Amino acid sequence: MTYEPVRWGIISTAHINRLVIPPAQASPKVDLVGVASRTQDRADSYAADWGIPRAHGSYEELLADPEIEAVYISLPNTMHVEWSIKAVEAGKHVLCEKPFDSKPERVAEAFDAAERAGKLLSEAFMWRHNPQTKRVRELLDEGAIGELRLVRACFSYGLYDEDNIRLRTDVEGGALMDVGCYCVSGARLVAGEPESVFGRQWTGPSGTDWVFTASLRFPADVLGTFDCGTAMPNRDELEAIGSEGSLFLDDPWHCRRPVIEIRRDSGVERVELEPEDSYGLELENLSDAIRGEGELLLGREDAVAQARVIDGLFRSAESHAPVSL
Repeated sequence: MTYEPVRWGIISTAHINRLVIPPAQASPKVDLVGVASRTQDRADSYAADWGIPRAHGSYEELLADPEIEAVYISLPNTMHVEWSIKAVEAGKHVLCEKPFDSKPERVAEAFDAAERAGKLLSEAFMWRHNPQTKRVRELLDEGAIGELRLVRACFSYGLYDEDNIRLRTDVEGGALMDVGCYCVSGARLVAGEPESVFGRQWTGPSGTDWVFTASLRFPADVLGTFDCGTAMPNRDELEAIGSEGSLFLDDPWHCRRPVIEIRRDSGVERVELEPEDSYGLELENLSDAIRGEGELLLGREDAVAQARVIDGLFRSAESHAPVSL
């Protein structure tokens, strides 16, 4: 540690916070000083439960707190852009929970605001910060599987409560936005930016996509495919397949058991890494960048490109035709 920890606040008391607060409180680079809810009673109760010093009864009140330098936004999908803009305009750096938005122009609007305010803004794809992810990219660059031919991914779970926020149309719920965005991120990490996409979806009783499948075409004739769902068993995989073998990850998104299998005709080589908390790493990455001690891993370019693919997939599923990006 070479700098004073960055003072953070959290906007919302969402369920995802349970994974972010413990590493924030454990990190010497992060000082979690405040949390905001829509009511003072809720904020007080939440702050007491988690040992957070200051409780704010509105999001605006937290943004007006001069002691807070950066905020983590865990609001519903439809509120990400709005509150990211409000936060940077209030002088805060922002880590916004994924997916940022389904429209690239909206994401660009938020980054325009951040640039005007001179503040950092990042999309919270925590898996991208894990050493397992970094090692996958290194192995690809080293030619461990020859020429890349195909990338495939999946992420699914079972949820049938139509009132759950993940299945609600009014907050852009659904499989692609909730878990499929990881598959998009994974395919892009492995193969770059797709030239065209083709999506199909099954819309469940809640009106959101309960199962979504995608086919992607990348430069150099690299192909990609993934499926995601909120009405299937728990599944999560990422595999990059090349001319001489493949890199297989059984736990690519949570990285709880960081192991990369290098699969070749001659056998399987296991690359095992030490577990690290991805949520803590993303907080520390932005803190380092704020203090000038490191580079921001995920900024404007990645977030806009991510939304461009999601938007293309939704448009393809609606039109039943491929979409060029």
